[in-house]
Amino acid sequence: MNYKILTLGITGLLSGVLLFVAPGATYAYRGDYSVKGPNHTKEREAAMTKLFETKNFSEWLKMMSGKGVARVINTQEKFNKFVEARKMALQGKTNEANRIRTELGLGTKNGSGYRMRLAK
Repeated sequence: MNYKILTLGITGLLSGVLLFVAPGATYAYRGDYSVKGPNHTKEREAAMTKLFETKNFSEWLKMMSGKGVARVINTQEKFNKFVEARKMALQGKTNEANRIRTELGLGTKNGSGYRMRLAK
């Protein structure tokens, strides 16, 4: 009988860990500008940087394959604001960048990305 209780307890604990902890470890970015996403490579970063510099929305959208932030940044106007936020973040102006990100419905590491959650 003690083995049943012990087995159920361990099973419940492992299930809880898998259900609540493991998914959090798989999310990239979450509003932290220093975190690189799971698809990050130096080549991809260079290509993205060029797309941001030229504000080439259509090519950026192709590279994003409709995933991640591209579910929310789905117009040229939103992309231009997204590029502006990125530029500010790289300059260390995170408050200004977060203001724009919040406007766009993106997360700022404080749970404010409500549109991203709805877009899943």
